[in-house]
Amino acid sequence: MTQMAKAREGIITEEMKIAAQYEGIDPEIIRKGVAEGTIVVPANINHKGLKPRAIGKGMKTKINTNFGMSRGKEDQEYELEKLQLSLDMNSDTVMDLSIGGDIKGLLKRVIEKSPVAVGTVPAYQMIAEKGIFFTAEDFFEAIIDQAKLGVDYMTLHCGVNQSSLKLLDDSKRIMNCVSRGGGVMLNWMKKNGTENPLFEYYDRLLDIAAEYDVTLSLGDGFRPGSIHDATDKHQIHELRILGELTLRAWEKNVQVMVEGPGHVPLDQIATNVKLQKTLCHGAPFYVLGPLVTDIGAGYDHITAAIGGAVAAWHGVDMLCYVTPAEHLRLPALIDVREGIAATKIAAHAGDLAKGVTSYSEKDNVMSRARKDYDWEKQRELAFDKIKFDKYQKDGEQGDKKQCSMCGEYCPMRES
Repeated sequence: MTQMAKAREGIITEEMKIAAQYEGIDPEIIRKGVAEGTIVVPANINHKGLKPRAIGKGMKTKINTNFGMSRGKEDQEYELEKLQLSLDMNSDTVMDLSIGGDIKGLLKRVIEKSPVAVGTVPAYQMIAEKGIFFTAEDFFEAIIDQAKLGVDYMTLHCGVNQSSLKLLDDSKRIMNCVSRGGGVMLNWMKKNGTENPLFEYYDRLLDIAAEYDVTLSLGDGFRPGSIHDATDKHQIHELRILGELTLRAWEKNVQVMVEGPGHVPLDQIATNVKLQKTLCHGAPFYVLGPLVTDIGAGYDHITAAIGGAVAAWHGVDMLCYVTPAEHLRLPALIDVREGIAATKIAAHAGDLAKGVTSYSEKDNVMSRARKDYDWEKQRELAFDKIKFDKYQKDGEQGDKKQCSMCGEYCPMRES
């Protein structure tokens, strides 16, 4: 039985209890949300040692960290360092997005080492192993293999179908498709002249997901990769399809979250969240960014954090981190660190705005620690302790009750 099936029978699972403890809430709240579909607890039956977290309505905004190998960058140990850094900085989930090297080997090691939910995009394994020449059966075998390994959630671009393809005939977009997984399915349909197998054989996919309790993360193949393309007919057409697929998944007790943009101007973020929540029946919403401008190259962790904070405020449930390397290169360790810190700040700011579980208490503790010059307490609360240590050490002036910003003129000394 899946988490959703058990929740609908009134059963509070051990996974729900663990997630509730992290949230500091009654596990019945999570059970009810899982039963309704407004909360997911990704927890593959084969992921041993998992300490799952709840994603969805009323929960703290979660963050996801990506890493993975590509051709020419196939060092498993380096990617495992990124995993460990993600865990050290308290990422809520991680995704292995490898498109090169020993994909299965790395994924197995990631699942063995990760106490948080692990996600993948099975289309990447397909394109790495077979190029565009895979069959529908190849694809489903890869999904089953990953489910057996213990993957907790999979991004699957089921909403990219022949009707989506036809809409591109008169597209006004600057960039038709920027989703790598969505692009794989578009190219496959064009080559084969047939329907997307994930859409055509969706019931088979649901049976696999139900067997292993894999949460479906319905991918947005037409997410806007430019603010010019935001909230257009391609994005909304796919969102309607994903809403229909969400209901079909719930009929088989399969947990679902829906992925979202992308690049969205600040004034359209609230509308995007409302659209998804309406068209997808309140299913948890998981977004990349969103980036609020297209000209932040080298600083896109900041453009994404601005959008992410607003998105979380308006009801987005999980933010996928964006690093300074976005659009430029595979992220290095320093990029991962900067991306996680920026995204955690965005999630926290959104939670403050929507009043999740008196989260503001941490901010009050930090303020009191600053007032008292309690550097240890400030370090404890910092998202990035390594940067805190470096900056604090550089700013020391002998007197622990001052730093190099104000020095002896610190206004808190006399107020």
